[in-house]
Amino acid sequence: MKKISSLFILLALILALSACGTKDKGDNASGGNEEQKTIKVGASNTPHSIILEKATPLMEEKGYKLEIEPYQDYILPNKDLESGIIDANYFQHIPYFEGQIADFGYDFVNAGAIHIEPIGIYSKKYDSLDDLPDGATILISNSVADHGRVLAMLEENGLITLADGVEKVKAEISDIVDNPKNLKFEPDYEAAMMPQLYKNNEGDALLINSNYAIDAGLNPLEDAIALEATDSPYVNIIAVRAGDEDKEAVKALVEVLKSKEIQDFILEEWNGSVVPAK
Repeated sequence: MKKISSLFILLALILALSACGTKDKGDNASGGNEEQKTIKVGASNTPHSIILEKATPLMEEKGYKLEIEPYQDYILPNKDLESGIIDANYFQHIPYFEGQIADFGYDFVNAGAIHIEPIGIYSKKYDSLDDLPDGATILISNSVADHGRVLAMLEENGLITLADGVEKVKAEISDIVDNPKNLKFEPDYEAAMMPQLYKNNEGDALLINSNYAIDAGLNPLEDAIALEATDSPYVNIIAVRAGDEDKEAVKALVEVLKSKEIQDFILEEWNGSVVPAK
């Protein structure tokens, strides 16, 4: 009897553990055949994480738990997406996304365009780009994907001319063919460090991504001496691994982020320094 009882206890334990393992796979974003109910999204602090926090109760209404993983840089969110640590990320614009795929071979897709952060040029020394003196130094982040943005802005303001046929979003400093003010470019700084360089009065003018500007207490509409147009191609997106764009959780996330409630929130919260994608 003791042997039979022990056998029944052992079988019961095995069945219980098997049931727990099945449940874990079904609830996990990466495993199992059941549709996931949790989606983990990597995001920059501002404005991405704030937008996701606003979207959290809307996702709950659709039956999904939204977990937000904050990042302070532009490298780890894609590495963690590739490795499966997160299910999606929300921090990058399309040119950067495409550049990362080209450089690292990521098998990612754009699941949806959400908002635009018009990039700004800032200066503590001058009130406009026209005021920049001969030989002025322009500090630019080492994110090559953003170089075309600032160069296009400078060309629009008549300060430089880019070579004919150069695609603006891919323009580099070497594509400048006319520079009447002899502007000097220093493209050697981490994007996250630009607000501190501005506060330290470094350079004559410098480029700051709006997410870092806002995070540092700057108002792009008031503090920038030049601001990118809102029809910019630099749209921030939800990125996922190829094939995951068809998952219900991802489609629900994109639907929520493109909803009128979230679009209105973006406009009200940042008053035009962050705008919904069209």
